[in-house]
Amino acid sequence: MVITATGLSKHYGSTLAVDDLSFKVRDGVVTGFLGPNGAGKSTTMRMIIGLDHPSGGNVSIDGVRYRDLRWPLREVGALLDAKAVHPGRSARNHLRTIALANKIPAARVDEVLDIVGLTAVAGRKVGKYSLGMSQRLGIAAALLGDPKVLLFDEPVNGLDPEGILWVRQLLKGLAAEGRTIFLSSHLMSEMAQTATDLVVIGRGRLIADTTVDNFVSSHTVPTVEVRTGDQDALAELLVAAGATVVTTPDGALGVTALDAPTIGQMALTAGIALHELTPVRASLEEVFMEMTSGAQEYATTPMDPGAHA
Repeated sequence: MVITATGLSKHYGSTLAVDDLSFKVRDGVVTGFLGPNGAGKSTTMRMIIGLDHPSGGNVSIDGVRYRDLRWPLREVGALLDAKAVHPGRSARNHLRTIALANKIPAARVDEVLDIVGLTAVAGRKVGKYSLGMSQRLGIAAALLGDPKVLLFDEPVNGLDPEGILWVRQLLKGLAAEGRTIFLSSHLMSEMAQTATDLVVIGRGRLIADTTVDNFVSSHTVPTVEVRTGDQDALAELLVAAGATVVTTPDGALGVTALDAPTIGQMALTAGIALHELTPVRASLEEVFMEMTSGAQEYATTPMDPGAHA
């Protein structure tokens, strides 16, 4: 099932939260949803599942609006706010209520509690849950109807490293089953390990709709880091071949415009021994920060270390 947004816009009074946004989320992969705070990510997710009505454009799931689905929870599961649960209910009763309202077999409640690791505390009141436990309960609720489409807004907030790894493996496993996974997170290192595709927005507008690999590679200059005992001779050789060569802060040569195999062959032919030859790829975080520069709702000002001396 594919999520399709076309010309999607949302106004809150005079504030334009989402601005003519169009993208597609395909099935079988994890699609990351990135943007600075205030970019419109949560608003977009709310419009996908009908919690907010678009001011313009539309968003559909396999061509059908969420509100027109006969049994929405069996087709679309979502975790948008882990704490949006009555604090006086137990986790099991919370899930039983949802299951009953959607004609989901009661046995499914215990299945999802086991999947998220909450079986031992399923009788405890949700108000006494930590944020990490609440996230697991929210994931259980999203999985309850065994849907083909899943939306997660910051699902790893409050989780420990083991929990973060578990969520990563869970989402990849669900995508491998052919489900559509739309994931928002501020943890760039985690997104780089989890997502295959990316939708990036800033100030409500689309910045990129592509794969993680394409997003990183198309916005960076390929660089190779080289170490040798004869750096001057190698640098002269590479510059003569059209490369740009700089000395990195840790003393290596940073080479652009030539790839690693070419550099290695040139050094071999010239009789120059290499100690290191490493292609360097920019991180998702570095590219994201560059591409969204100026698109933040809130921008910080670097502190002067001596200002409060």
